[in-house]
Amino acid sequence: MAPRVFLITGTSTGFGEELVKIVLKNGDYAVATARNSLKLKFDGANDSNSLMVDLDVTDKSSIDKAFEAAVEKFKRVDVVVNNAGYGLSGVFETLSDAQIRKQMDINFFGLMDVTRKALETMRELKTGGVIQQVTSIGGQLGVPTFSVYCASKWAVEGFTESLSRELKPEWGIKLTCIEPGGFRTDWSGRSMEFGEVKNDAYDHIDPKKNAQGRHNNQPGDPVKAAKVFYDLAVMKDPPLRCAVGTDAFKAMTAKMGQTKENVEKFKDWTNSTDVDDQ
Repeated sequence: MAPRVFLITGTSTGFGEELVKIVLKNGDYAVATARNSLKLKFDGANDSNSLMVDLDVTDKSSIDKAFEAAVEKFKRVDVVVNNAGYGLSGVFETLSDAQIRKQMDINFFGLMDVTRKALETMRELKTGGVIQQVTSIGGQLGVPTFSVYCASKWAVEGFTESLSRELKPEWGIKLTCIEPGGFRTDWSGRSMEFGEVKNDAYDHIDPKKNAQGRHNNQPGDPVKAAKVFYDLAVMKDPPLRCAVGTDAFKAMTAKMGQTKENVEKFKDWTNSTDVDDQ
């Protein structure tokens, strides 16, 4: 089988960096992107199996140029991994409007724009392919001090599920939301931003202290997570969703139980609203 071409956003650290390494190790081709691709360097990368290219998800022309460069070099794009994003932590009333909009611009609107270009490319080239959205277990669960981060990830989940029902089967384009739990990346370290509006009403919560306590203490190994991303990408029939991490599995299992219990508890109210038979 011919090597697959992976275009991955946010490859300077974390999952993106590890996934590029696995792609190359498995003999596939990597289009590794970052806002400054000059800083990217991967063992085993050479001119025939890789392309380092600038891509800023908040700049549509940057997205277009990255895809055009990928197609010019490799003639196709088989897997697009929307991995670029970051965490914004802080109780809601400490988050500025600018911080909220930036979080949504990168984690949601930027991802949508990359997805639009991926769909167009795969459909017009008639290659099919896989688009992976790296969301979070926070795309299924509300987490304190991450209200807007979770909002961005829930938005991606709803967008992707709806989109998956719009595509013609003959296009051969598959969508997967990958929902990681806690992993030992820079996500809760130097990559994280915190609320900048002072509000003494929330003196019982210290987001920075909580993040520092979690940093490098999470259960997940990003190298193993990247292998799961790869396995899902090359699967014949990938799932619409897959939680990644033992903590994510535990949290999702609990959420499913709570949801079922709540639906049953309020079913009389839920089912009381139909128009009476005439």
